[in-house]
Parts: sequence; C-alpha cells; structure tokens
Amino acid sequence: MHVFVTGGTGHSGPYIISDLIAAGHAVTALARSDAAAAAVSALGAKVRRGSLEDIDGLMEAAAASDGVIHVAHRQDLIPTGGINAVAAAELQIMLAYGEALAGSGKPLVASGSIGSPGWEGLGRPATEKDPPLPGGDPYKGTLRVRNIVETTVIGLAEKGVRSSIVRIPEIMHSSTDKAGFLPLLIGLAKEKGVVGYPGDGTNRWGAVHARDLATVFRLALEKGPAGCNWHAVADEAVPYRQIAEAIGERLKLPAMPIPADVLMLPGYFGFLANLVTLDTPTSNAITRRTLGWEPTQPGLFADLDDGHYFPADR
Repeated sequence: MHVFVTGGTGHSGPYIISDLIAAGHAVTALARSDAAAAAVSALGAKVRRGSLEDIDGLMEAAAASDGVIHVAHRQDLIPTGGINAVAAAELQIMLAYGEALAGSGKPLVASGSIGSPGWEGLGRPATEKDPPLPGGDPYKGTLRVRNIVETTVIGLAEKGVRSSIVRIPEIMHSSTDKAGFLPLLIGLAKEKGVVGYPGDGTNRWGAVHARDLATVFRLALEKGPAGCNWHAVADEAVPYRQIAEAIGERLKLPAMPIPADVLMLPGYFGFLANLVTLDTPTSNAITRRTLGWEPTQPGLFADLDDGHYFPADR
C-alpha cells in the first residue's frame, strides 16, 4: 500500500513510518520544514511538503494514497486556544479526509486517547466497544471536544471509508520520549524534590511502548474493519502510585500523596492536576483478538529500568 502519514516527526511517527516500510508499504509523510523533510526522508519515506493548515493539500494527498494514518495535531494553537482549539482544527481535517476518501473503502486510521472518552464510573475496564462519552471529569470541556473528533472519524464508516481510531494510553514510552508524561513527571519530581501522587494513588493509567503502538496503527490500516476503536494499551491498569514510586526509586526521592483538597491549587501538579487523577482501566482484548496484536517491547517498568529516562549526567 501507498500510505500517507502525518505527524512523522513526533514521538510515535518515526516508529509508525519504520514499521510500515518494514512491512513492505510505501510511505509519503507530511513535512512542514526542511528539518522535518530530512528526518522522514532518512526513515525511507517520500516527502510531501505542506502543513495541517492546508486542508486542500491534505485532501489531495489522501485521495492519491491507498490509506491514511493521521497522528499530527495543531500544537501551535495551544497557547491561544488550548486543547479545545487543537481538537476543533483536527475535526475539520477529519471531515476533509472523509470527503476525499468517501466511497473508496480506503483506510483512515487516526489517533485517539484513552484519557478522553470520559469513562469514569464504568465500574469495569473500558473496552474498544465503549464509545467516547462527554463529561465525567473536571476536564470535561476538553473531553467533549476531543470526543467529537473520535466519533466523527468512526462515523466516516457510513460514508464508505474504512475509518478507525487507535486509542493511546496516558503513557507512551520509548528511548526517544522527550515530551510525554514520563519526562514531565520526572522533571516535576526533580523540581519539587518529591514524587507526588494524587490521594491514595489507586487510580489507574495505561502504558504502551511506541514501537508496539506503531504496530497497532499498521494492523488497523491493513485489516481493521471500518468503524472500530482499537486499544493500543500494553500495560492496561497500572496504579498511579506504582508509577510515582518507580520514578522515586530511580531518582532516590520519596513518593508521597498529594491530598485531594489541594490537587487543584497551584501546588505540586499545576496544569497536570486534572490529568493525574484520571482512572482509566482499559481492556485490549478486542484489539489483540481482531488484529492479532501482541506487544513485544519492554513494558513500562522495564523501560524505566533501561535508564534512558534517567541519564547519569542530569
């Protein structure tokens, strides 16, 4: 297949491009800058110069491809409009892809988030069949807009697009992780001299290695049915306290609870307060069974043991 990929220079993008090429696919990757063009070219992909603002260009690239994997986001909108503005821009891109691919049966695989569906209170691990739901968290304004994007992509199946969403857990880890949650939490711990966790720390997060995540995107592209969600979650329900304690052990810092009544204050977690309290136990059973996905890379704690998150000179 000839696959058009956006976000090829982000955390997951290089792994996705490499996995596609290793499986025999041809890749054309969107590149905004000379540096991005050089990076995706070095991975073996063809370069399409352009940006996410160029909707017509994205439609043209999608129509010329055999399938699309979209993992890019308008991060430039965050300073002025926050994550809602990012999601609103992404919605327009998804609708444009839908128009370009309508009736073709071609795959469109877009990134989603385990943290966005609003599953709090389900009383069980969420499955791939659970739709994103509005609200359920102080962060619900953002959740609602993000969820519209995901439901829109799934809805494109009714227009003859083999569309699907790959839901990504809170932690995507790898040796090239520079701006994910783990570097943020590690940096925060170094700054504060203590590793905090919310309340009793029993809320659960998911995690996946970026290379295993890439395989889910490829399998969804190759054989995923239309209108499906996929859970790229290897570690399905890790108590947040265990994550904090693992970071503390490696930094030789104490892990301690941050009381619920001060979580929202300008204290330890700051802008992360709404996120660290998420409780998102998640099942990957349908993804494994339907796509034949089996994670092969180190799990979260094994990757922390590898040392690349804790270089000796820092």
